[in-house]
Amino acid sequence: MIWKKPVDIALLNTPQDYMGSYLGITFTGFTDNSLTAAMPVTPKVHQPYGILHGGASVVLAETVGSYASSLVVDTDQFMVVGLEVNANHLKPVASGTVHATCTPLHLGSKTHVWDIRIYNDEQQLTCISRLTVVIIEKRTFK
Repeated sequence: MIWKKPVDIALLNTPQDYMGSYLGITFTGFTDNSLTAAMPVTPKVHQPYGILHGGASVVLAETVGSYASSLVVDTDQFMVVGLEVNANHLKPVASGTVHATCTPLHLGSKTHVWDIRIYNDEQQLTCISRLTVVIIEKRTFK
């Protein structure tokens, strides 16, 4: 098991004021080696042609990967922030829900690399993303 603290889906879904909550992202499950989340595909996340905006897929990927990293580090001492994210958009989605599954590729003391696969309701792969996060000392930003 990669998680350093108990995974509580209800706690992860506690209402917060951040980009993921604006897009309706919710955490849906976990295994010993993965964290999953979902996002509704509505006009709020469409691009002008009526399909899921690639940036919304990236927000989903970075959200689930960042939360996964926060479950691996001591968040009393450290925070995780995105360092690099990329995505390949493979299949358009116009409606329904997209589901992201995040698994680790590398869990180092200074960086984590996550593989995030996003699927539509028919379990078809729609996007592959890789997120690198850096682990830094906890601080506040102005």
